[in-house]
Amino acid sequence: MPPTQAESVIKNIIREIGQECATHGEIASETVVAFMVKAVVLDPSNGFNMDRTLIKSDVQKLVKLCVARLLDRKNPSLDTIKMQVYFDMNYTSREDFLEEHHRVLESRLGAISREITDNRACAREELESLYRKIVSYVLLRSGLGSPTDIKTVREATAALQSVFPQAELGTFLTLSKKDKERQLKELTMIVTGIRLFNRDCGKGGEGIDDLPAILHEAIPTTTQHIDSQLQIAQDQAFRYTAILEKVSKNPLMAKELEPYMLKEALYNIRQYEIFLQTVLSDIITCAQEVEMMIKQLAAQMEQLKMIVKSKTAVPTSQVFPIFIALASLWVSFQDETVLISVLSNLTTNLELFLGTHELLFPEKVIHGLLDDVTVKSDLARIKEHMEERIHLPDFRKMDWLFPETTANYDKLLIQYRGFCGYTFAATDGLLLPGNPSIGILKYKEKYYTFNSRDAAYSFAENPERYINLIKEKAKKNAELIQLLELHQQFETLIPYSQMRDVDKHYIKPITKCENGTQTDTHILPPTTVRSYEWNEWELRRQAIKLANLRQKMTRSIQTDLSHMRRENSSQVYPLKDVSTQSKRDGNSGVPRPQIFIAGLRGGQTKTTYGVKVNLTRAVDET
Repeated sequence: MPPTQAESVIKNIIREIGQECATHGEIASETVVAFMVKAVVLDPSNGFNMDRTLIKSDVQKLVKLCVARLLDRKNPSLDTIKMQVYFDMNYTSREDFLEEHHRVLESRLGAISREITDNRACAREELESLYRKIVSYVLLRSGLGSPTDIKTVREATAALQSVFPQAELGTFLTLSKKDKERQLKELTMIVTGIRLFNRDCGKGGEGIDDLPAILHEAIPTTTQHIDSQLQIAQDQAFRYTAILEKVSKNPLMAKELEPYMLKEALYNIRQYEIFLQTVLSDIITCAQEVEMMIKQLAAQMEQLKMIVKSKTAVPTSQVFPIFIALASLWVSFQDETVLISVLSNLTTNLELFLGTHELLFPEKVIHGLLDDVTVKSDLARIKEHMEERIHLPDFRKMDWLFPETTANYDKLLIQYRGFCGYTFAATDGLLLPGNPSIGILKYKEKYYTFNSRDAAYSFAENPERYINLIKEKAKKNAELIQLLELHQQFETLIPYSQMRDVDKHYIKPITKCENGTQTDTHILPPTTVRSYEWNEWELRRQAIKLANLRQKMTRSIQTDLSHMRRENSSQVYPLKDVSTQSKRDGNSGVPRPQIFIAGLRGGQTKTTYGVKVNLTRAVDET
């Protein structure tokens, strides 16, 4: 059957099952129905052949089985599957959630951002309207107050006017669309920082919630609630485990308790415990981030106060970066607030998938089953076999890892989520925690832990047998695929959120490393001649240096300041006479002018008359 045709058939089957459940008053999402279809087809007891095309009778049988299982309100397996689907659809990692949250915020601001960036205002009224839109954008983007609150709008407008007067709208309108968007974001950050600083100084902060105080109170409350729920779930899981241990040794009792679906109830509560631990880990990360951000916020405020003090004017280059840093910190506080809220709601909704426990196992039934049974915690079970270790000589062809020989021992990705694979296969589904201290078996690049040394020895004798038994058990109980992380063996049932992370956390052990020892090369004191030089040109360089020094003179001067102190000497090179050579002087000979004036000494007449006679020779006569 072509892929497109097969998809169409599967969609029709899912739609038909959903409608059939709806007629009986049970609303099942398409994701739950799809998971149930795959689970029913995988179960070998239902007789579906994975290699054969489904005929009409097979489709009718599949629909009937799926509807029956989806309408069974006293089935812990169904609750576990619904819990897994809900968690998979609603939980994302911290990074993915914050990325999606910011993307949603940007999309909500898209309309008002386009109104501002596409505006072509010219008249005075249009410019005033544009400025009001910018104020609304700043408030919406910062999340500090409502744009309909007059006091908040006035405060934001005053802060915006201090950094972006209305007179600059003309320049703003000449910018490109990208530059306008960038400036709007920058203005939002600066205005947010100003309002936060004013709030800290007691001069404003209208509509701004005290997020650090809210988080400081909300995180411990949420953590305590999850801790209490986790403790209740673990106590219940320990009791179920103790009863199942007793049942595994008494076949008659196992037959009597089969209708109670005790193992399915254990899988349900264990899955709930794992999800709670995942959420708790994220909340602890939030608490660490908030604690660090509170310190950073106080430091930034203190630095800003030191810069501003009582000055009437402060350079923008000094305060704007701090305002932007304050705004960024506040955005992080808002992110943590939303994240804590989502995780808290997720925890509350997970409790809805635990209803079958009270129906199947009231307190009277549980107390009756716990007669002559010792309830042990996971930690107590691990401590019982803490001293047991694998003897490596017993296994020549198996790789065993131990804490003292493996660098990243605690970070290895253990199969079956850390539960003992041998116990699960040998007892047909009992979950006991593995003890890494016994030793971790490395088989086909996968790592296995066991609750006792005997279990480890039994599993190591024939690993393939027990791995196949666990796989067959997971086909009968599809919720085990996610509970025990068997996604690689059932690729068609990998949850969407985990599809990208199947091999993401795979960490190889470091069992070998380069090592070396250093010894003294020469025991006796070295006799190396430091003045030896093999390079002929280096010797020549030193000879020239010494020859130059021989021709120099050393002078010393005694002054009042240096009197009675140590002698100072300085070596100088005397100045050399420097001369330049030029061309010789040249001249050309011309006749000397000779002028004779007669009669200056007087004569016979009283009046003196001078007679000027030019005796200079002509040029061509020389």
